[in-house]
Amino acid sequence: MNADRSSQLIARDVHVCFGGINALSDVNLTLQQGEVYGLIGPNGAGKTTMVNVLSGFQRPTQGSVQLDGADVGLRGPHQAARMGVGRTFQAGRLFKELTVLENLTVAALSSGLGSREAKTRAGTILDWMGCSDMRARRCDSLSYGNERRIGIGRALALAPRFALLDEPASGMNDAECDALMHLIASIPREFGCGVLLIEHNMEVVMGACERVHVLDGGKSLAEGGPAEVMHNPDVRRAYLGDKAAAKTSHTMRAA
Repeated sequence: MNADRSSQLIARDVHVCFGGINALSDVNLTLQQGEVYGLIGPNGAGKTTMVNVLSGFQRPTQGSVQLDGADVGLRGPHQAARMGVGRTFQAGRLFKELTVLENLTVAALSSGLGSREAKTRAGTILDWMGCSDMRARRCDSLSYGNERRIGIGRALALAPRFALLDEPASGMNDAECDALMHLIASIPREFGCGVLLIEHNMEVVMGACERVHVLDGGKSLAEGGPAEVMHNPDVRRAYLGDKAAAKTSHTMRAA
């Protein structure tokens, strides 16, 4: 399937305030269908709050989220999913008593498919992910890394226009992260959807994302191509601190 770039998920001037504390302040971003877009930042930067807003789990205090002109932020997560926004969670949230195939089938059913078509879609996704040998396994028997992979499959079973992936590489070893990077990079081509990726593993971000948006303290710090963003001194300072960032800059110039 060719990556379709006809749809946009747009956040405009998003503010989220919890008890007088600004979790997000004046954040703007545009995610194109058919691209992999990274959302990164230090711990506490507001990344998961942003995904919650984009997927209807959190109403913005101010601002809006629109999918092709329709307001997502006021409709809640179920309506957002029906509009075409699927997501994963840092905690897997799988139905642990069901099998892997059943978990994906339930998601496909919720997109409006009949039972036979839903099971076929679920099986096709598992085959594509290289997880066909897990079909009959109960999800309470999965490793943490496999839970994250199946969570991605379940999001894709919704046939979303946009899949929001919240730290999918967490808990994975280097080989698993490398495989995941290639899988995420191929999602737009295989499924025609856009991907928003929150991830601390910078190798996965650099290898999978076309554009990267950096949050720090709930505010937008930088946006651009992965290499451009990683060389931004403000971004290095946010991740490494002033002294380490200055040392890194000196080392890069010397090289």
